[in-house]
Amino acid sequence: QDTQLTSVDLDHVIKLLKDSGSRDLEKEQLETLKKVVKHFENGLPLKNVAQIADILNLCAEKTNEQEAFTEPLCELIKLFGLPFQKKKSSDEVNYSVEVSQSIAQLGYLMRVPSSQVKIQICKCIVSFYNMDLPGELLSGYQPTSASYKIQMAEVGGLAETLVLSLALVENQLTEKLWVLKALQHLSISGRNCELMVKAQAAHRLCLYLNGADPSGQLVFRSSDILWNLLENTSKEEVVNQLSSLECVHALKEVFVDLMCGFRHCDYQLRNDLLVIATLLAENPEAPLIETGFAELLIVLATFTEVKLPNPLVKGFKLAYSYEDFEMKKLLFNVIGILSKNPSAAQLLSENHVMPALLYYVKPHQKPGFRDWSAAQYEELQLHAIAVLASVAPVLLDKYLSCQANTLLLVFLEWCIGQDPFFSQGNSFHGTGGRGNKLAQMRYGLRVLRFVVSCYDDAVNNNLCDQGAISQLLDILKYAANKSKEKESTILLEIQADSLFMLSILCENDLHRKELFSCEGIAILIPFVKMDPKKLYSGLGHNCLLFSALDCLWSCVIGCPIAEDYFIEKQGIFLLLDLLALKEKNLCNIILGILVEFCDNPKTTLHMSIWRGKRDQTAANLLIQLWREEELDLGVRRDQYGMIVDIKRPIATSFQKQQKVIPVPANCPSFAIMEISESIRAKIYSLFCKLGFENLPGLSTTDFVTLAIIQRYIDFKVGEVLSEICAEIKEEFRPITPDERTLNTISNMSENTGRAVVALQNEVLESQQHRNIQEGEKTYKEIQATHTQREMINKLWEDFLARTSNFEALKKAKRLQEIEASRRQVNVQNKPFHSIEIKNLHTTV
Repeated sequence: QDTQLTSVDLDHVIKLLKDSGSRDLEKEQLETLKKVVKHFENGLPLKNVAQIADILNLCAEKTNEQEAFTEPLCELIKLFGLPFQKKKSSDEVNYSVEVSQSIAQLGYLMRVPSSQVKIQICKCIVSFYNMDLPGELLSGYQPTSASYKIQMAEVGGLAETLVLSLALVENQLTEKLWVLKALQHLSISGRNCELMVKAQAAHRLCLYLNGADPSGQLVFRSSDILWNLLENTSKEEVVNQLSSLECVHALKEVFVDLMCGFRHCDYQLRNDLLVIATLLAENPEAPLIETGFAELLIVLATFTEVKLPNPLVKGFKLAYSYEDFEMKKLLFNVIGILSKNPSAAQLLSENHVMPALLYYVKPHQKPGFRDWSAAQYEELQLHAIAVLASVAPVLLDKYLSCQANTLLLVFLEWCIGQDPFFSQGNSFHGTGGRGNKLAQMRYGLRVLRFVVSCYDDAVNNNLCDQGAISQLLDILKYAANKSKEKESTILLEIQADSLFMLSILCENDLHRKELFSCEGIAILIPFVKMDPKKLYSGLGHNCLLFSALDCLWSCVIGCPIAEDYFIEKQGIFLLLDLLALKEKNLCNIILGILVEFCDNPKTTLHMSIWRGKRDQTAANLLIQLWREEELDLGVRRDQYGMIVDIKRPIATSFQKQQKVIPVPANCPSFAIMEISESIRAKIYSLFCKLGFENLPGLSTTDFVTLAIIQRYIDFKVGEVLSEICAEIKEEFRPITPDERTLNTISNMSENTGRAVVALQNEVLESQQHRNIQEGEKTYKEIQATHTQREMINKLWEDFLARTSNFEALKKAKRLQEIEASRRQVNVQNKPFHSIEIKNLHTTV
């Protein structure tokens, strides 16, 4: 067989086809082509693929004038559908360039006006993915790997060419369907999808979607290709191609047709297109509103909840199948996305989206429902309430007119009630809510949180008038009790949301703070007492603690009754305990709260009484925080904490790196912005309340730092004035009097720095003098101890001498008598007591 193959001289065939002339020559050419097809009917060797491709191109040129070449051309194209044959394993690599170029030629052959040729090319491409081995293999050859042709098609760019060929079959349904089938197979590959997107495949496919097609394959295959493009390439690029007015209009028309479908595949295609429409809705440049597609989707989403006839959905009925259930969720999702587009607000309002979503804000009345199953209804309910959180802030007027606050508060009251309810909890929104009402409570509170965050007085007043503060406190108690059994992210989120809403509602309103006061503070205290280890649990305790501190700031501070009660409950001690943890993200807010509390005279007393670990005082803690803050900011200090740069004593490394940039008077400079970003200003404010003298528990280093803190405001004023001077000199040349004034201002700041340095040196010298005195005192104590020890030793030696030497004993006796005689004093009318003991032979 190998000999027979070589008997066909392909170069001769190519030369023969290039000739043109008599009818006999045409017959010879056709016979030769039949012979070539016959010889390669079991597969093309890789070495001959390029020559066959040349023959294909020559036949294609002749087909334009001579129809007789159409049949041989199709037969030759069929050969590309058979597995290629290789003699060596290395042939696949060696001939890869020729093969990839030859396969790419198949796409260019779509220019041939023959439908038969176009269809055969598409069949050939499809066969790459469903390749069957021929009945008889060539001797000495092996078929190439199954994926070889697919890889060569990717390298050759066949997919891009085939997309461009769609314009050639625009009005030919059968050929178009075959091209789509081929593209459907090619779009499995990410590389092919990139090539297709490059050729504007998404845009071209969408334009042909609403063409006449009784079989329905056009929409099916096109949507499948679009899905593959979205999954395998840049989603943004595909969406941009689909965002033209023509494409969106075509999608809308096809979607309307599928809405009236009755087959299972129609439902699936409808949902597939709905997902694509959802992606388009995320693109603000897509003309969904201009084409009316957005309104259609909104009306369809509220179709069952709003019992108002609308011509857009005339004749549409829900079958309550699984596909309809998925469609309902997708439509809710579209509403949530459209709510982020300001242009869609009027559509959402006019088409009754608010009452449709509020339809689900109600307690479950029975375990099953006529239309949806209990699990499906619960999932739709949670999804609708989740979407309501996005829609409500956009439609606040509708929100109020529908009495949404009342509905939500009643719904939340049911959530914490004792009514039995067996939640399925088997959806994304139902996470953590199986067998309880936590999922419903979570999303109901989320709606209120988004609405309250708008700071609309009418909404917030309406909420408070209906007892929202008391109800939120009840929810906090309920969630706290549940957390004692088992903590979860949902319970923490519920508590954080409740605290956040209380902060907004009570802020700047004394009456609401009084309503919060005692009961609310009793709830807040455990949050401030939170175990520090929980902050690193990953469940959300950090967020909860921040919400509690925010609530403390907004709901307690500014109300004397609440402040006094919080202080009585040792709240200042708890805040200082929390501050002693030195958590960077907590220090700023805690110091801010303490500064606000210092307007209450009881606060400073509690701060001065507080003692932390190792008997640490509040003043010592604040000074430590100051030093750590300056270390982080890169402020220069020596080993004793003294000022190094007298001209800019408290400037940070960031400030020193900045160049002089003239700014308008209403724009804060770097020196001013630094005040709000660091904690030093708050520490200074606290010391202004505590005082700078008679502070217990401070070391010499603390006093050195305290000297800087005491003059913080002077240094900051000097920084601001220095910036002003630098800006003036940057743009103008000051006159002599002004220059003297600027120099005086600069010298004032330096003089302050020198005064502080002198005070710091005095503190250090005083400490050094105290250290010397303490050293001398200690030396004297040691010396006295040694003297006492020598005396004791001498007495012991005398005692031993008296007991062991009789002469020493007699001498001691004489000395004793002499001493006694010296001390004898005559006293009138007083009894005389002898100091001698009779019959005693020792002088002990």
